[in-house]
Amino acid sequence: MKKIIFLTAIALVLFSCKTTSVTGKKLDKNAQVAVKGNWVLTSVTYPGSEYIKVNSFDIADSKCFEGSTWKFVSNNNKGNMALTNFNCTAFSSPITWYINTDGEFILKVLNAGEKAKRVRAGYILYVANQTPDSFQLVDKGSNVAGKSIDVIYQFQRAN
Repeated sequence: MKKIIFLTAIALVLFSCKTTSVTGKKLDKNAQVAVKGNWVLTSVTYPGSEYIKVNSFDIADSKCFEGSTWKFVSNNNKGNMALTNFNCTAFSSPITWYINTDGEFILKVLNAGEKAKRVRAGYILYVANQTPDSFQLVDKGSNVAGKSIDVIYQFQRAN
């Protein structure tokens, strides 16, 4: 009997501890609906560090993302992105994304036909300066050459 009580107490302690995962937070539906649609990433900046190279999303140099087109569908949190900068290798991919109530923008870049639940790697950015026609995604604390910087992705609504 003592073993059962002890095991029950241990199980209670283990299961009562919750992690604070970004995937466990509520969605910010208003922010998601505001991002719905077609966008162009107009600039990528890293204030105070203009002479470094940043490899964005493990895909390409951050400057290759300038001019890229993004589509966000808010009702199923899917979309796609395409690099269109003529100085860079073309790239296109489906994405899955959402914005939680802490202003965190969770992004997964998928391979064609791949389901998001099978992709373990993703990116956590922060939504900033959101208006009906523009918003920013901020990659806080990127480690570049041993230095922590913020990378700011500026989006404009496509016509």
